[in-house]
Amino acid sequence: MTGPAHEAPGPVGVIVSVDPDRFADVVRAASGAGLTVTGEQPLLGFLTGTIAEDRIPVLEAVDGVEAVDRERIMGIPPPDSPLQ
Repeated sequence: MTGPAHEAPGPVGVIVSVDPDRFADVVRAASGAGLTVTGEQPLLGFLTGTIAEDRIPVLEAVDGVEAVDRERIMGIPPPDSPLQ
């Protein structure tokens, strides 16, 4: 059977806190776990990327990964909206 209920979910945006002393090694390992890296901040110890929802536990288990948070997109209402 095919259809939307049986399709794999798309990738989700994540922010990954990593050990800054091992940044390059952790980035390689995270990529191997399925993370598509979209941004790196080695001095701050975090990177951003996308990964399949079901691969997040694998990413969290990478040695040197301290935390994985899903990106949250906030919108602001249009200027004429009553919610200002």
